[in-house]
Amino acid sequence: MTDLLTRPHTPTTSAPPLFPPPQPPLPPYFGAGNHHPAGPGRWGPRIAVGAVVLALVAGGGTAGAVIAERYAHSTPTVAQAAVAAAVPLTAAGEADLAAVAAKVSPSIVTVLLDGRGGSSLGSGVVLRADGLVLTNNHVIESGGTVSVRLSDGRTVPADVVAADPTHDLALVQATGLSGLTPATFGTNAGVAVGDTVLAFGAPLGLEGTVTSGIVSALDREVDTGSEKLTGLLQTDAAINQGNSGGALVDSAGQVIGINVAIATASDESTGSVGVGFAIPADTVTAVVRQLQTQAS
Repeated sequence: MTDLLTRPHTPTTSAPPLFPPPQPPLPPYFGAGNHHPAGPGRWGPRIAVGAVVLALVAGGGTAGAVIAERYAHSTPTVAQAAVAAAVPLTAAGEADLAAVAAKVSPSIVTVLLDGRGGSSLGSGVVLRADGLVLTNNHVIESGGTVSVRLSDGRTVPADVVAADPTHDLALVQATGLSGLTPATFGTNAGVAVGDTVLAFGAPLGLEGTVTSGIVSALDREVDTGSEKLTGLLQTDAAINQGNSGGALVDSAGQVIGINVAIATASDESTGSVGVGFAIPADTVTAVVRQLQTQAS
């Protein structure tokens, strides 16, 4: 199930100016993280214009249409199955993507939140060796006790140090850490439709999951009602609840986007249908610089 990264107002989606207007109603859109327990006004899917539904992808541990085992560790068998479910590649391609997955995985964490409304989780990307982590704002905005689970299985307490609701990004500082592997960020330059990408995170609570696909469109816009996320990358790599805040990575192992939302067939069906969205790297790095300034 995808992480539902919904916001307080009714979300809508719109295509770039050059994209022809759709003839039939568009499928519902859901965010790409594990969602918090659905409530009357905040985390549940929202109906947009026509049949379109937008939801962000944060994952809930205690409520929602699909419930993963609370903060469950995925076994190697589960993680391998998730990778195997991706699009088949040539032997050379498989070797290349396996090397990328091995390189990036230590930089991906799971962000856990325990609040009065229940428990939830999302994903995060390591920015500094001392445990500074980037995630989506919607993963942590409901408030509560935050912790971070590392790729080696350790779970440590963490604090939210800065957040930007407009761009749906936040910084979390995990405590008592050193020697982590920061992710390498790319830029928007050179990202093209058809490029191979890998999506990292904890869909449905299955930590350490990697899925593959391509960049399927550029410059998408998601309108949540209160703000707009613009210039988004679109991908057909499988993204589900729990992927929110995780990395979308190119074939060189550089982070080119932060997973934020997906589209599904209906508001009852929240699984991936191969239409996901990520905040592009240039936006992410600019916001991170601003947030670090605020936190200092």
